[in-house]
Amino acid sequence: MNQTKTIPTRINIGNEFTFPLDEFYHLGKRDLPSIEPIDRLEIPEPYKSLLVHERDMTSTLSKFHDDIIQLNVLNQHNQENEYYREVLLVTKSEQRPVEYGAIKIFLQQFPEPARKAIVEAAAPLGQLLHEYNINYLSRPKGFISITCDGYIGDLLKCSNQTKLFGRRNSLYQANNQMQIAEIVEILPIS
Repeated sequence: MNQTKTIPTRINIGNEFTFPLDEFYHLGKRDLPSIEPIDRLEIPEPYKSLLVHERDMTSTLSKFHDDIIQLNVLNQHNQENEYYREVLLVTKSEQRPVEYGAIKIFLQQFPEPARKAIVEAAAPLGQLLHEYNINYLSRPKGFISITCDGYIGDLLKCSNQTKLFGRRNSLYQANNQMQIAEIVEILPIS
């Protein structure tokens, strides 16, 4: 696992559909692949049932793949009380990649034990929300179509130029509507 480091605060270089994914592409000195917004009604199955909902992705993927979902942290960094990580979620039994994502987590919104587990990358955020009984609201901001580039292709085991689907999601505390995370979630071909 990569060490957590602090980087200078930057302006969001992308837009509402690519942030915080664009942060990691920028740090890796890579160009973002082609990413386009897509209407939820145009998303084919099984992507639609995996993306168009207001649940956490971890439990959704676990149920779909009938397996425990594990977290592999590719990169991570802190900016004050904001924790960013680039992740690959994999099935426990076969280590098959089931999601590539980038997430910005507002650490100050979590109790200390949950905050510690998040920074230690003990499990995917969705699992930690359940383990620490954190009531949340999941609100997808939009859905995306992505042309797989070499980087994502290597991670998700798909060929270059393959069309993938994902979503830009925001999580909020259920009791006070404070934002707890911003996420870009990209799924491999299922």
